[in-house]
Amino acid sequence: MSIQPKPYYSFEDYLAAERECIDEKHEYVAGQVFAMTGATYNHNLVTTNLARELSNQLKPRPCVVLANDMRLRIQTADACTYPDIVVLCDEPAFHDRRKDVLTDARFVAEVLSPSTEGYDRGDKFALYRALPGLRQYVLIAQNRFAIDVFTRRDDGWLLEAHSDPDALVYFESIDCRIRLGEIYDKVRFESEDEPARTVDQ
Repeated sequence: MSIQPKPYYSFEDYLAAERECIDEKHEYVAGQVFAMTGATYNHNLVTTNLARELSNQLKPRPCVVLANDMRLRIQTADACTYPDIVVLCDEPAFHDRRKDVLTDARFVAEVLSPSTEGYDRGDKFALYRALPGLRQYVLIAQNRFAIDVFTRRDDGWLLEAHSDPDALVYFESIDCRIRLGEIYDKVRFESEDEPARTVDQ
């Protein structure tokens, strides 16, 4: 997300312009519109891996998995985002008849980038907490084995952190279990001190 906001827009102004936009995506927060940067190879691979694993497990059930391009409107926070992954297990609720803006979700996942990690953990999580049906918020690193699973409880949010590639990560809200290494299938980790490493399953 760009750190330079554009002038104030109403949500309807933003949505009308966004629907006409062809080559860029923007998120909306309380009158400000922010351009989204392009995703890296690792970011896309992690997103695709998780979406595939969830879809396979949820295929016999009424839940659906959507990735990358579905807008999510958070009405009470006056915001609209593009989550990396959304899971719905009830009849989808839409902003209008165009059916291109959801108004709730049970499960949301974001793949972290260096430029957005602080926002995803802080202000964006605060936005998502305003969704009445949200039960889990998941943050996934793209440069190391690391996933944080936040689960809604009556008294707040419970965090479970995983970094072992053999760990079985349980997504309680949708009753799915996935080995962490599967989420990082074929992802390459690179650092200045170590050669590139490919995670092959």
